[in-house]
Amino acid sequence: MSPAPSLAHSVTDAVATVVIDHPARRNAMTDTMWAALPPLLDTLAADPAVRVLVLTGAGGTFCAGADISTLGGDAGAAQELAVAAEEALAAFPKPTLAAVRGYCVGGGCQLAAACDLRFAAENSLFGVTPARLGIVYPASSTRRLASLVGPATAKYLLFSGELIGTGRALRTGLVDEVTAEDELDARVAEFTRILVGRSQLTQAAAKEFAAGRTDRDGYWAEQARGSGDTAEGVSAFLERRAARFRWTATP
Repeated sequence: MSPAPSLAHSVTDAVATVVIDHPARRNAMTDTMWAALPPLLDTLAADPAVRVLVLTGAGGTFCAGADISTLGGDAGAAQELAVAAEEALAAFPKPTLAAVRGYCVGGGCQLAAACDLRFAAENSLFGVTPARLGIVYPASSTRRLASLVGPATAKYLLFSGELIGTGRALRTGLVDEVTAEDELDARVAEFTRILVGRSQLTQAAAKEFAAGRTDRDGYWAEQARGSGDTAEGVSAFLERRAARFRWTATP
């Protein structure tokens, strides 16, 4: 008997890893899994030990989308759960990275697009497939996708429901880095170590600015003045040592 679908998670060396674990359905997300993601993200966001979050899938697949067998005929309610999970991931206050192997399709691509960065193994396939089911893709998800890859590629993916490989995904901005299959874990570990060592102040402010928020410029200027991060960064550079940044995000 297959284990129950779940979102496993762990925290190691300031990196939280959330694993989509439903191998019997290529890690498709059930309604229970969609509903579980926002509170899990809230818990990890409030944990001062967490500085970076990695989202990945168990085994050789990232996520094949929503588990159609759990929809119960109410596609609207299922879509609301998926959008809530996507928005919670996009709003996570610390850097997020999707580590993708195999299929990253439908709701899986929706989750990957909500992360700040996407690293993929070279055999991965990406697709946004509501046109195959006659579903109107959520407005917020469509806008996020178009902002990420541009209107033309977003239309290609949404109109056709066709899958694309990592070459096209990299060219269009859907993916940030592509590695050999057996090098993905090491590259993700290496890059997250870099992120952990950088200023959380810089990262948090940049994340808000890049998302288009315009009402907190003064807040971030005040945080920068009082944080001591700039002085520490300059001192560390002059002394040729690793910086010890102290500013941390407060929930």
